[in-house]
Amino acid sequence: MIRAFITATFLVFVAVTAQAQQAWVQIEAQPTLSAAQERARIYAGRYADVSGYYLGSGWYGIVIGPYSPAQAEATLNQLRRAGGIPGDSFVADGSRFQQQFWPIGASVAVQPPAGELEAEPVAEAEPEPVPDLPDETVSEARASEAALSENDRKALQIALQWAGYYDSAIDGAFGRGTRGSMESWQLANGYQATGVLTSRQRAELLAAYNAVLEGLALEPLHDTTSGIEILIPTAVVAFDRYEPPFVRFEPTGDFAAQVLLISQAGDDSRLAGLYEILQTLEIVPPQGSRSRSADAFTIEGIGNGVHTTIEARVIDGQIKGFALVWPQGDEERRSRLQAEMSRSFTSIDGVLDPAVAPADEDQAIDMVAGLQIRQPRLSLSGFYLDGHGTVLTSAEAVDSCERITIDTAHEATVALVDKTLGLAVLRPVSPLAPVGFGRFQTAVPRLQTEVAVAGYPYGGVLTRPSLTFGRLADIRGLNGEDEVKRLALTSQPGDAGGPVLDAGGAVLGMLLPRAPLNGQELPADVAFALDADTILAALSAADVGSETTDQSGYVTQEALTVQASAMTVLVSCW
Repeated sequence: MIRAFITATFLVFVAVTAQAQQAWVQIEAQPTLSAAQERARIYAGRYADVSGYYLGSGWYGIVIGPYSPAQAEATLNQLRRAGGIPGDSFVADGSRFQQQFWPIGASVAVQPPAGELEAEPVAEAEPEPVPDLPDETVSEARASEAALSENDRKALQIALQWAGYYDSAIDGAFGRGTRGSMESWQLANGYQATGVLTSRQRAELLAAYNAVLEGLALEPLHDTTSGIEILIPTAVVAFDRYEPPFVRFEPTGDFAAQVLLISQAGDDSRLAGLYEILQTLEIVPPQGSRSRSADAFTIEGIGNGVHTTIEARVIDGQIKGFALVWPQGDEERRSRLQAEMSRSFTSIDGVLDPAVAPADEDQAIDMVAGLQIRQPRLSLSGFYLDGHGTVLTSAEAVDSCERITIDTAHEATVALVDKTLGLAVLRPVSPLAPVGFGRFQTAVPRLQTEVAVAGYPYGGVLTRPSLTFGRLADIRGLNGEDEVKRLALTSQPGDAGGPVLDAGGAVLGMLLPRAPLNGQELPADVAFALDADTILAALSAADVGSETTDQSGYVTQEALTVQASAMTVLVSCW
């Protein structure tokens, strides 16, 4: 009997000693069981020996192991260096482990490493569901609350704010405002209003807060190529390619979401240039707030079915940031995801090398790093009427536009539209100081003299206007119309609205869009210009100033090109 007792005591001592020598790598903890199970499932697909335990105070831990303490430390360092686990992972001794929730159906007991202590085989029991958290008294709730970290306390304030019960600072200090919001939440959810949330209530609050992110499969990304760590919604986007300065994550299915990581060497001035370029992209609608300081910027673009947010800053000579492109109308989930990505964003060693993506056949001038630049609905030509930036253009250029720009960069408003004549007058929102402007020829020009049309024949593809030379075929239209002049030159659609110049650089009229005449297509070298006198009369009636001349002259084609370039603009309808 004594011998049996000694034997049993020895076996218990061995088991306890073996368990005391165990250690685990705790990867992360989640405030909800569903989130913890999802994360455990993901990690189990990467590593062996993944387990999950309830830790108390409403948290569920995901661990790898067990190992000896030395093995656990070595594993932790190895996985950290490889970027396979979060940087705040640590070695745990298992003292906080309670009910086991992963693998599903596993025994709730903490098992020692295989080989250290063999247990007698027992009949396999049916798995039991993880029990609900026990409710707590007020004193117990205060005790469990006291064990929360500052970030845990802030998370509760954020969740209360999201639920509509808290509107003060997120500081982790549970003062009168926080206690009052807890009472309100308790009353609204059928609990006694104590102002102190129990572990169960905290878990419920956080579960509701995090529920909007369910199904996005947020996973930490550790990308040494770009030097960025961030949470990525892997259920809706996946890595596609490096296209400096972006790391591109494209949709995995029909849900039209995108993530771009921004990584490039640069200083404040290069950041300012990136700020301007990004706003030209198709994925960044012009409507939305913008904010820029010397070393950081944020851009929000809303419209055309997307809601885009971009954050970037200069960090030690490197520009790092990210863009989230999300379908418009899913605001609650989008804003939560954007906040989580912003919170998790960390710059690490490394910056994207421009040589990562060599040139290929898919390059195009209307793209930036493979992303489509936002294109106007229509682009025509126009020309300055005065030194304040007033522009004359074709009425077609301003029809059904949400906004209008002069030379892409300058917003403009419509001051006059005459659809009968086919002309429109624009005024820049901010005053401009053009180098040159048109002066209308009031003298009658000679037939068959050389003329030129200045314009943007291919929209905004060319950065400067082009001149097309021809002859003045008639001072009237085909049916004798006095308000138009017939030209013998071959124009392009984008030239419409541009100035028609005589040999001395004076404006004879404005080129009209090509259109069939009485249902018949005209030869390619037939064009029409709205007559200068007709334009002057319309401008005078609308109290729009203009300059005139009755002097004829001649300048070289080179000089005429310089003169025309100074007055001609690209008018874009968006």
